Amino acid sequence: MKAGAIVASAVGLLLTIVPSIMVFAGALPWETHAHLMTAGMVLWFVAAPVWFKE
Repeated sequence: MKAGAIVASAVGLLLTIVPSIMVFAGALPWETHAHLMTAGMVLWFVAAPVWFKE
């Protein structure tokens, strides 16, 4: 369970970093960026406490 939470939180962090870089480079529209960042934020805040408290 802990390993899965670590992977999920890492994916969440990537979903908050990579879309921002892609928008800056002009490779991703703003609307898609907003959806990906929201999904990454939710994933991070759900998964990170699972492995932080152990």
